[in-house]
Amino acid sequence: MESVRVVQAIARLNIGGAASHVVLLSAGMRARYPCVLATGKKSPHEGDMTPFAHEHGVTLTRVPGLTRTIGLIGDLRAFWFLWRLCRRLKPDVVHTHTAKAGTLGRLAAWLAGVPVRVHTFHGHVFRKNFPGWRTAIYIAIERLLARITSRIIAISPRQSEDLRRILRVPDERLATIPLGYDLRAFSATGREEQATAGRQRFRAAVEAAEQDTVITMVGRLTAIKNQALALRAFATLARDGLHSPLLVLVGGGEDESSLRALARALGIADRVRFAGWWTGDNLPAVYHGSEIIALSSRNEGTPVCLLEAVACGRAVVATDVGGVADVLEDGRLGVMVPPESVAHFAAALRRVLNPVERERFERADRSSLIARYGLERMVADVSALYDALISQNSADGTTNMIHSVHSVLSGWNSPDNANAPSRKMAL
Repeated sequence: MESVRVVQAIARLNIGGAASHVVLLSAGMRARYPCVLATGKKSPHEGDMTPFAHEHGVTLTRVPGLTRTIGLIGDLRAFWFLWRLCRRLKPDVVHTHTAKAGTLGRLAAWLAGVPVRVHTFHGHVFRKNFPGWRTAIYIAIERLLARITSRIIAISPRQSEDLRRILRVPDERLATIPLGYDLRAFSATGREEQATAGRQRFRAAVEAAEQDTVITMVGRLTAIKNQALALRAFATLARDGLHSPLLVLVGGGEDESSLRALARALGIADRVRFAGWWTGDNLPAVYHGSEIIALSSRNEGTPVCLLEAVACGRAVVATDVGGVADVLEDGRLGVMVPPESVAHFAAALRRVLNPVERERFERADRSSLIARYGLERMVADVSALYDALISQNSADGTTNMIHSVHSVLSGWNSPDNANAPSRKMAL
């Protein structure tokens, strides 16, 4: 086996943007930065992206005890495993993703003497993800971890501002690198026959008639995605006496049974479909088979379903949270509405149910989005960051552990530590 230069770590390979990003990043950087992807166990109700990783030739290492939830014994096992992995592989870089892997992975890498430690925040995690008291604890922990992190990556300008303001991360320790995906697969240009076949396949699977306008939501069926709001907004369309479109929920999760019950209670169960997960080569068919893509989340990082929808030329309705405005270019590429508002969401759906209005978004120039969130751009950006950090570490010499510990403890006691040059830890 070739020498491993990077260990990527993520809590679980569940179907979603973060896992997809890490797999594509690992595969795309393989020639320059051979890596191992350390990952834990997904929840039973979540879809699995392990086959996607295998298809891309990514080397996986399962971390015993690493799950999304907090558990003392499991977390200690995971930490010990990651520390031993770092000591054995001696990578140049440990790059962590998601909260749990970010905590255990960065601590293990720091104590194992890994010279460069990078962490990517994949969501606007300071809002809506946790109850208030848990958010306060999370912020305190992240402020401490920031001091042993060589560089923190934000995936959008708005998230970068959050990190500066809430975690007090100084500019020199922060990089903004948008996520990157192969969005060409979602464009019908040059793939007209495949797009038509995919459209027919998806619509047949969800029993959509030719005249039906299909509104589709793609993602985990979970509280943070707030599909209940979309169901309530959808129900108002029927009460208005409009020809009711079809609402399709693509995905799975712990909220599926309650969402089915809500659809029955609202009297719209006959116009709502639960389609399960469509992944891999089947995923473009979801967008080609739909007229409108909707997102009703309470919080988002960079919502991949919107990237895919716009690349496919679909009209979009989305709550204005997290990185949504960055993706939709402040409304040029889709309709944005305030979060938690059934009335605004319903009004936006009515707007794009108008074929003339829908066509305006379908014809919008999408080239800037495809360039901004392209896979090649993202791989180049992260490679350049690794190069700079490794070069800087070589010039500065090996991290002085005593100085690092002193810096961390001093910073923990000082609310203004992030901007204090005299306490800044060497990489």
